[in-house]
Amino acid sequence: MTPEKSVATKVLSPQKINNTVIEIPPLENGDRLTRIEFERRYEAMPHIKKAELIERVVYIQTSVRAKSHGEPHAKIVGWLGNYCAATPGVDIADSATVRLDWDNEPQPDALLRIDVGGQSVISDDDYVEGAPELIVEIAASTASYDLHDKLKVYRRNGVQEYLVWRVDNKQLDWFKLSEGEYIPLEPNADGVICSQIFPGLWLAISALLEGNLAEVLSVLQKGLETDEHQEFVQRLSASE
Repeated sequence: MTPEKSVATKVLSPQKINNTVIEIPPLENGDRLTRIEFERRYEAMPHIKKAELIERVVYIQTSVRAKSHGEPHAKIVGWLGNYCAATPGVDIADSATVRLDWDNEPQPDALLRIDVGGQSVISDDDYVEGAPELIVEIAASTASYDLHDKLKVYRRNGVQEYLVWRVDNKQLDWFKLSEGEYIPLEPNADGVICSQIFPGLWLAISALLEGNLAEVLSVLQKGLETDEHQEFVQRLSASE
């Protein structure tokens, strides 16, 4: 960051509340804030597209690179979007803010949630509140906080499955919550990982890592044609 930009970020943002002008400090990386104060500053800085509060620490993503994030992100959303289209009662969200608890408000790259009878709801002001059943993050490496602080936060709040794509390492970790701990889901003999929470959500690991989206969607289609998926759709329909 240049000195000029550093000075610029110190300018306070005014907000008028009950005819009184309130000066709102800018949101910056490393700030230690309550969730309420985090939201107040985030909303006052609409030019910031992604900011998260993890254990009361602010993390701001300033840029998104194509090969290391943008393209993998798009492929994951395409995969989940196709599952959602074939599974009424399941919602997908892309980079949506999630109010997990009073210390944590992440903005995961993608999520799936059960709309009726699931663990989360959509608040009156249009935020996800509670733990979605599945969260996906695109991580640069194993050193990323996605596999450390965020993993602990998601586990503690009851996110049932957590998928981390370590793009730089060309590896993918898919965890399932079991008795308060995350255990890895292993691929079957065909190299496919099958969700335990969302029947029919199948992922061809090698095809995804190689960028073969057509094969990823072909394998997903096989999962959508299983009896388990059809029974899941029927259960969701009955709960509405």
